[in-house]
Amino acid sequence: MRCRDAKIYIAAQRDGDLAESDASALQEHLKLCLDCRSLEQRQRSLDTLLSSSAPQTPVVQQAHVSTEHIMLAVQQQRQISQQLEDIRQQQQSRVAHLRPVGAATAAIVFFTLGSVPLLLLAIALIQTDLLVKAVSSPLNGILDMLFISGQYLQTELTWVTRNNLLLSAMAFAFVVMMGVWLRLMRHPQET
Repeated sequence: MRCRDAKIYIAAQRDGDLAESDASALQEHLKLCLDCRSLEQRQRSLDTLLSSSAPQTPVVQQAHVSTEHIMLAVQQQRQISQQLEDIRQQQQSRVAHLRPVGAATAAIVFFTLGSVPLLLLAIALIQTDLLVKAVSSPLNGILDMLFISGQYLQTELTWVTRNNLLLSAMAFAFVVMMGVWLRLMRHPQET
């Protein structure tokens, strides 16, 4: 639950319009969020203050609500409103600071994770002897099959690199795929 929703739920709870499932979600959020918990406590103290100055008997006590109590309640309400606005601005600034960092981190992680298997494949194709030496010998039948497959792949890779047109097509396809990925990963523009 976000703080914005919690504030709405706090107001609904004060009015008695909050559903039981929403009340439990609100209590969970209040356990985790110090700002919302302090807002809810201030709201309760304000309600207590207003209810203590509320009339106990119908008509006789209504005249005893002092201006001081009303002004104190108004001042507390202004403080709560200011605190809510400060919290909202803090959240917006945090999100604004994290957007570029999050996008850059996601791009770096994606590129790194995508490059590691390609690097391992390149090492396996170029240095098949090293790969064979690195793997233990109990798997001789499988290793022989992998070694032969590696030699075929190495031959095919040599053919691809010698054919400039095919190599250019593969590079162009890679550039197009990276462009599509960058287009998909950009942040949607708000209207």
